[in-house]
Amino acid sequence: MTGRTQFDPRTQSILQSIVEAYIENGEPVASRTISRAGGRQLSPATIRNVMADLCDEGYLSQPHTSAGRVPTIKAFRTYVESLPTHRRLGANELQRVRAELRGTDSVGERLEKTSHLLTEMTRNVGIAAAIPTDMQMLAKVEFLVLADTRVLMVVETRDRIVRNRVVSLDSAVTQDELNAVRNFVNINYSGWSLAKIRQDLRIRLAEDRAAYDTLLTQLQELFKRGLLDVGLTPEVHFEGTSNLMSPDLELSRDRLREIFRTLEEKQRLLDLLERFLEQSRHEVGVQIGLGELHSSLQDLSLIGLTVCLPSGMTTRVAVLGPLRMNYAQALSTVYHVGEAIQSISE
Repeated sequence: MTGRTQFDPRTQSILQSIVEAYIENGEPVASRTISRAGGRQLSPATIRNVMADLCDEGYLSQPHTSAGRVPTIKAFRTYVESLPTHRRLGANELQRVRAELRGTDSVGERLEKTSHLLTEMTRNVGIAAAIPTDMQMLAKVEFLVLADTRVLMVVETRDRIVRNRVVSLDSAVTQDELNAVRNFVNINYSGWSLAKIRQDLRIRLAEDRAAYDTLLTQLQELFKRGLLDVGLTPEVHFEGTSNLMSPDLELSRDRLREIFRTLEEKQRLLDLLERFLEQSRHEVGVQIGLGELHSSLQDLSLIGLTVCLPSGMTTRVAVLGPLRMNYAQALSTVYHVGEAIQSISE
């Protein structure tokens, strides 16, 4: 979060109190409510004048002439700018997060556990996505002869992601021949990034001797059939959509149906994370109002973090919730869950 809005301390305090009162109650906030909060020595008239100025500047709206004020998206953004991102979770809670994530055996399990923790700790929608890249490091490859010149190619990267593909070759090969190719790749390239392996293989296979070397010839055919290109498909998990059904959020049945339909589209979720968390590699990113992506999401906010793992994979963790979510809690939870993923991956 960058570019904090400048207010004098009194105005900042009043705006913060209005937003917090609205988050808690969901009702328009009156000046008398603010004057009673926190032992302020300001009269309702003084607070009304500040609120009127905030209305003129687009931070508050007034549903009815005699009603109190409601914070706008602009007010929520200013409020979030004032919150600390790195507020510590309790020691026991931090230990539990690390222990539960450390107990997972695969990326899929870790994503599922992450989305569950985010949902449980914030009472919103928890989202976790793994974005594979060609900077992932190879652990090993395996090949298995099938019928009719078909071969099963298996590629495992250091982050324990396993991808496989069945390909048809121009001619039959034996399992021993494939084992020789497997050993060559694993001995020479284990620990290399997929991008670097591709580059080196192109150089090796371009040399004349490849035409006379049976092993390299077979490797070349497997390479042309997509070895190391066996799927860099992102994986995404989310949990907690039922939290959006709270009566306090005042979302109609039609609006909820539209939101659920939008969130069920995997690519839409990935687009959401990509667009609004693109710049959040080292700090928690916050987007108040998501109508730019889809009209059904205009009254929701996204808080998330991009974590670049040593294995080369990018992980994004996020909390999706209503404008009236507990931002302080969500910011802290996302930050510490992201930090835990980073620490147990090193």
